[in-house]
Amino acid sequence: MTKLYQSFPWLELLFVVFCFITLVQLVYYLWFFRRLAFYIPPTKDQSQQHPVSVIICARDEAARLVTHLPGALVQTYPTTHEVIVVNHNSQDDTRFLLDEFKKTFKGLHIVNLEHEAIGITGKKYPLSMGIKESRYEIVLLTDADCMPASEYWMQKMQDGYSDGIEVVLGYSPYKKAPGMLNKIIRFDTFHTALQYFSYALAGVPYMGVGRNLSYKKDIFLRNKGFSAINHVPGGDDDLFINKVATGKNTAIVVDPETFMVSEPKKTFGEWFRQKTRHYSTAKFYKPQHKALLSLYAATYFLFYPLLIVSLFFDWRLALAIFGLRLIIQGIVFHKTMRRLGEEDLFPWWWLLDIWMFPYYIIFSSIIWKKPRASWK
Repeated sequence: MTKLYQSFPWLELLFVVFCFITLVQLVYYLWFFRRLAFYIPPTKDQSQQHPVSVIICARDEAARLVTHLPGALVQTYPTTHEVIVVNHNSQDDTRFLLDEFKKTFKGLHIVNLEHEAIGITGKKYPLSMGIKESRYEIVLLTDADCMPASEYWMQKMQDGYSDGIEVVLGYSPYKKAPGMLNKIIRFDTFHTALQYFSYALAGVPYMGVGRNLSYKKDIFLRNKGFSAINHVPGGDDDLFINKVATGKNTAIVVDPETFMVSEPKKTFGEWFRQKTRHYSTAKFYKPQHKALLSLYAATYFLFYPLLIVSLFFDWRLALAIFGLRLIIQGIVFHKTMRRLGEEDLFPWWWLLDIWMFPYYIIFSSIIWKKPRASWK
């Protein structure tokens, strides 16, 4: 090592940097992510029964609504509720399909929109109209391609509300399927949830996912809806939550019966386009959230290249540091994957962890690209 160090004195500096970024990573795992891994939901003497308005926006989604909408319509919920489907200028058979559903399900409320809203991009216009039409204070959002994991989704999601809570974050995993792409997509979804749930538990909520998200109508109206972000394509879920959520008014629900299962993309290109829409809003987050997310991503990206370099400086010490991170990360991942129903990913987590290096290379440029204006 001495001869190598004399020839390459910069190895010591890079080893010090490796130690520092590993320390930062451990801080994230031990301060933030362990909160979700070891999360114990608050106990309640009895389930609450608030009136609920479920809102689903659909655009040319007849093929999905025919199989997925019944899951929301047949929920076991003894108190007052409604399911609103906003048909946003669909050109397929969505309108006729919804009319047929209405004959059987009287709690279905159909809102047909036949025009676009000038100056309002993405899904914000139809969603705003759905919230405006809702009868009840608590709104529960999902998408047309999502299926509740149980008949108690509605009941247990609204049960997350208590005194002072105005926002409830839920989990929406992707359906399991054979193939490595499916594992990559599901790991990405798990990894994102690990962050936004953990940050919420730490008192710094920064986003929610519109496939399974609830908030009170009053907080929407109080903040003038999406008016502050109407110019941004997308953001109807994460940017709105980034604006209104606080450590005191936000709760999470991770009961498996509240999961909202979505259909994953079938090709890498389709997934890339989906991620482009999702990541394009990150630059509009609050500065503290951008700082937290950027530091974590940067240290994650640099970890493996610096590990390889550090092996040439002192391979025993480098492997010991790597092993420490591996153990802590493994414990957090294992417990969180079990909690979120992704335990089949755990045998692959070490490989998926390495995958995060090219992942950040591929998707880092998305943040600075101008997103598409359409939500479909």
